[in-house]
Amino acid sequence: MTHVRHTPQAVTGRRPLSAGAGIDAHRHDEHQIAYPGRGVLSVTTGAGTWVAPANRAIWIPAGCVHEHRAYGETELHLVGLPVSANPLRLHRPAVLGVGPLLRELILAYTRQPATLTPERLRLRAVLLDQLQEAAEQPLHIPAAKDPRLAAVCAALHADPADNRTLAQLGAQAGVSDRTLTRLCRAELGMTFPQWRTQLRLHHALRLLAEGVPVTAVAHRCGWASSSAFIDVFRRALGQTPGVYGVRG
Repeated sequence: MTHVRHTPQAVTGRRPLSAGAGIDAHRHDEHQIAYPGRGVLSVTTGAGTWVAPANRAIWIPAGCVHEHRAYGETELHLVGLPVSANPLRLHRPAVLGVGPLLRELILAYTRQPATLTPERLRLRAVLLDQLQEAAEQPLHIPAAKDPRLAAVCAALHADPADNRTLAQLGAQAGVSDRTLTRLCRAELGMTFPQWRTQLRLHHALRLLAEGVPVTAVAHRCGWASSSAFIDVFRRALGQTPGVYGVRG
């Protein structure tokens, strides 16, 4: 990421983003919650990409250089928080579950003027209480640093439906599957199948937000059948893919 913009105070408020629009690399001295009230949002740093549909939010710690990208027509809600307000004690980005009450608190907080009135401070206190109960969600695609593993990851980013084994992908990159397995654990913090599933879910959310039918999404992201895709999606996101896009 180049040309990083430094905004000392994290923005609080609502911002509509058209499909494919984004916010370039920047950082701020406060923590921030990025919540897509509608659409799908991704946040990318040097460590990877986090993705959130409308029942998830992304925690962005102070000082973290990041950029936003919208998929589908997205309504972005941003909540800036002072560095002393870190109820989950997270010092890295994370995807958090957003229940009905937390959703309404975020919507109310980003709808009000930014002036810190006593009423607004009370609202923020309740929001932080609810945030403390939010569970971290596994919707992170870590980025590889080793050029051999990065080459394999890039091939799958280009075609998530690529079903080649790690050994087959490694043969093309000139590296053994044993080495790649070790690199996955060391650099990605997960197994190769786990990483590939995260990648496919990310692409699936993007396609659903763009109006691609569920059956086509399953095919384009590499699942053998729509039912297999729906099962993985429901276990990861708590809802069926039809909630996020077009059925069929």
